[in-house]
Amino acid sequence: MLDLLDGTETGLDAITPPETVTTDGRYVFAADDAGVSIIDSGVWTWDHVDHFHYYRSQPRALPRLDGDGVATISTGMLSTAGSTGVFFPTSGEAVLLDNKALSQGELTETLRLTVDPHAGLIAPLGEGALVSRTGEGEKAIQVDAVDDAGTTLASHACEAASGSITTRVGLVVGCADGAVIATLDGDTPVLEHVPYPADAAAPATTFQARKGRPTVAGIGDGSGVWLLDTRESSWQWLKTSTPVVTATAVDDAGEHVVAVGEDGTIQVYDAGSGDSIGATKPLLASTLADPAVSGSVGVMVDGQRAYVNASAEGVVYEIDYADAARVARTLELATQPVHLMETGR
Repeated sequence: MLDLLDGTETGLDAITPPETVTTDGRYVFAADDAGVSIIDSGVWTWDHVDHFHYYRSQPRALPRLDGDGVATISTGMLSTAGSTGVFFPTSGEAVLLDNKALSQGELTETLRLTVDPHAGLIAPLGEGALVSRTGEGEKAIQVDAVDDAGTTLASHACEAASGSITTRVGLVVGCADGAVIATLDGDTPVLEHVPYPADAAAPATTFQARKGRPTVAGIGDGSGVWLLDTRESSWQWLKTSTPVVTATAVDDAGEHVVAVGEDGTIQVYDAGSGDSIGATKPLLASTLADPAVSGSVGVMVDGQRAYVNASAEGVVYEIDYADAARVARTLELATQPVHLMETGR
């Protein structure tokens, strides 16, 4: 861990090398093909909508959750309340972990279901969850809203369900023909389908955004960026100057979108106008040329900066996206930054 305020580095316990990493802003969920290692970073924020509370404690490793296949992790808005979804694709086990128990160093399951094995998900929704289901084949064809006992309360078609993300508005799950936005009316799940425009490019399979913000960025074939406004239930296609490998919506007053181009540049756009605000020179050329690490390039954004890991270059770039993609700092770490997560925001 690197403290971005004072530069202090903290070594944590060793974990099994992960295939993917996910965070809710406090915990880091590192998934390999036999389970999930969980690290409590010890820093987090409680979002009260009109203001925030910031907390700090000691970082530590939590008990490991074993499973079959590289798990898909789905997080909620708060790290010390609600739950976190873990879906194991090879076994079809869908698990909800209690976040309050995690904050006390314990691994407690509030729900465990077994469905047909597939590349699926379980994402927290109130006291229950949204779970993908298959048909006759091995691909997801729908999502079911279930309660804390696993009883199905509502369903909606969603072919190739993937890329869950939680915003202030509700839970988003990407589908081949658009997205499903799940909210609660009291205890009743409401599933709204937001279809792509008729001339849509390839669908988004992953979504990223500044935590909690209503607009999220999705990557499909890389020829541009999908922006989903969950308040307006509408899509926007943002054409990029080069093909991109990842992108995140800041969703601030300047409507910034930060992307990494296939050429190794870090690019910033104004979502309102669609104009390019700025781009760096190619900073990640070696990383993107290395298939062992190119798939792990990520962009993490907060209210002031963006962070991009350049594994082959051995650094993390801090980008001032409001200042024409200026490289504010180049952060050197004691270890190769293959995966990157920002916590405490």
